[in-house]
Amino acid sequence: MAWDLVFWLICLFGNFGLLAMVFHELLCLTDLEADQMNPFEATACINKWILPEFILQGVICILFLLTGHWLMFLFAAPLTCYHVMLFMKREHLIDVTEVFRNLNFEKKLRMIKLGIYLIFFSILIFRIIAGSLSIESHEDLDYRTSFVTF
Repeated sequence: MAWDLVFWLICLFGNFGLLAMVFHELLCLTDLEADQMNPFEATACINKWILPEFILQGVICILFLLTGHWLMFLFAAPLTCYHVMLFMKREHLIDVTEVFRNLNFEKKLRMIKLGIYLIFFSILIFRIIAGSLSIESHEDLDYRTSFVTF
C-alpha cells in the first residue's frame, strides 16, 4: 500500500515538472507574440525544454505500463505517441525562421498539452488522497481479530 502511494507521488512530481515546462514554453511564445522576446531567444528557450519534456512524458507512460495502471497508460499513450512521431520526423524543435508562421499552431498545441497535464494532475491528486486514506484505514485494523477461525 505504501509503495503505491510513493508511485503516485513520483508521478505527481513528474507531472508537475511537465506542467512547468509546458507553461514556460507557452509563456515564451506569448512573449514572442507580444514582441517582448526576439525569435532567437524564444526558440532557444523553448527548444532546450522540448526533449526533457518528451523524455519525462515517456518515462511516466512507461511507468504506468510497467506497474499495471492500464487506464492511466491508455490516457498517457496518445500524447507519448505524438511526441515519438514528432521526434522521428524531426519536427519536434521550433525553427527560428518559421516561428512567426507557426506561432498560433504552437500556442494551441501547448494549450492542449497544458490541459492534458492539468487533467493528469487532478487525477494524480485524487489518487494520492485515495491512497493515503486507504493506508490510514488499514492501520486501524487489527489483523489478528479479522481472521475467522472455524
